[in-house]
Amino acid sequence: MSSPVSGEAACSRLSPYFAYGCVSIREAAQAAWRRQREVPAASRWGAALRSFIARLHWHCHFIQKLEAEPEAEWRPFARIYEGMRPPADPARLAAWAEGRTGYPFIDAAMCYLAAHGWINFRMRAMLMSFASHDLFLPWQESGLVLARLFTDYEPGIHWPQCQMQSGETGINTVRVYSPVKQGFDQDPAGRFIRLHVPELGAVAGALVHEPWRLDAAERARLCPEYPARIVIHEEAARAAKAALFARRQLAEAQREADAVQRRHGSRRGRARQQRDTRSRAAPGQLVLDLDGVAVAPDVETMKVTRTGLGDGVGVTKRRP
Repeated sequence: MSSPVSGEAACSRLSPYFAYGCVSIREAAQAAWRRQREVPAASRWGAALRSFIARLHWHCHFIQKLEAEPEAEWRPFARIYEGMRPPADPARLAAWAEGRTGYPFIDAAMCYLAAHGWINFRMRAMLMSFASHDLFLPWQESGLVLARLFTDYEPGIHWPQCQMQSGETGINTVRVYSPVKQGFDQDPAGRFIRLHVPELGAVAGALVHEPWRLDAAERARLCPEYPARIVIHEEAARAAKAALFARRQLAEAQREADAVQRRHGSRRGRARQQRDTRSRAAPGQLVLDLDGVAVAPDVETMKVTRTGLGDGVGVTKRRP
């Protein structure tokens, strides 16, 4: 899910079919569970299936967030962040949407998305992070650009993710991706960049990730049509973090974060605590086991959800 180079083949590519209802989450989960019984749990394929099933649960968890709070499409879960970002600068929004930011990996990812209507998860997060932090655009407007490009647009996932990548949920870690580091990590040879940003096709080696390091004569010769950086990442990221953490220091911020955690936070941590408590029973003590029923969903052991995957009911049967 990290690399746009291998993502086409490594991801399931089922998301458009889920979004349009062509394939149900239940159908996909049951197929994955059947396949789990056929492969060794310790194999790479077994690990991949566990990851896939976890993502199905994640899918339903996020949809429930929007169902529980429909205004999350336009209002942050933590209201303390409302109005923190100014209205979108049209020039910045257009440069980002059209792949003209001057950051090659950002522009390549956006051009790929525009051409294919799909891109892997890490790149979606990076694009949103760059819009929200480097360009300080409101997620409502940049999120709409992405929504119109995605063939697998799912509001329940998309809008909470827009908030999360923008640091406005109040409960998630603020992630500010370095576009240069992501480029070196995911496309070290620069092939993805050169393929989707042809203006940089003549730039050799690592400089394709940082064309601003070319001297004026080289830039004029090798990539005269590629734009200069729209912002300096380090400076813009520092300013965005300062604005976010200034809000987090307000007295109301922690109260709102606690409320968001109660409404939308993962229940798995609490479930683990319950399981850990049971595991510390005294030697010889009888354990109450209601016919193998667990208290909370566990993607490692889940076989059948009695009332349907993703309905918010945390009662499951463990595998025999």
